[in-house]
Amino acid sequence: MNKSGIVTGASSGIGFAISQVLCDMGYEVYGFGRDFEREETHEFVQKTETFHAVAGDLLDTNKVCDKVKQIAKETQVKVLVNAAGVGYYGLHEHLTVSQIQTMVRTNLELPLILTNRLLRVLKENDGYIINISSITAKQSSPHGCAYGATKAGLTGFGMSLFEEARKYGVKVTTIHPDMTQTNLYRDADFTCADEDNCYLNASEVADAVRYVLNQRDGLVVPDITLRPQFHRIAKK
Repeated sequence: MNKSGIVTGASSGIGFAISQVLCDMGYEVYGFGRDFEREETHEFVQKTETFHAVAGDLLDTNKVCDKVKQIAKETQVKVLVNAAGVGYYGLHEHLTVSQIQTMVRTNLELPLILTNRLLRVLKENDGYIINISSITAKQSSPHGCAYGATKAGLTGFGMSLFEEARKYGVKVTTIHPDMTQTNLYRDADFTCADEDNCYLNASEVADAVRYVLNQRDGLVVPDITLRPQFHRIAKK
């Protein structure tokens, strides 16, 4: 049975970069995302036999859980990467109820549910759970209070799960990237500054996943924080 990895948010940004790394490392990768029609992603899907695109609404919990159950029956799930993320920014009073609910469900509820559904399997396979949180989980985040709260929740979950699952052979890692050049800021009034030393690349976050998976069996890396040299943003 082939070893496999499940990655959420795999159609773009950090999740897509992580999917590429896992395929390069010999995993059969099942990438969950809203759609895979973007040119770069579509090309990767077409030419990579070990990548399986699972397109759909990640918040359709029953469908996602049914697909994950099927994958776990047919392959040896070794890695779960919770990389899907949504961000809405601005004064908290200006957010809509729908925006808050979408962030909570995507950034926190989805990782909790997928981990719940796969934890027994990952215990059997001495697997890995890798959560892509954010630097905002470790600091105050004005104009991003709700987003920061969801990521802080994900970080707290990862810390506790590490202690709960380590004795069963499961390795839990939470990665905290600073501003990364992805489309996360598409709905914000700011984005990454243009200078190379003011942002991270998605591939650099993916390289951190490679680092985690390349450690010897007895070593776990519970927490990684990645930051650019300078803290600068650009107004749109």
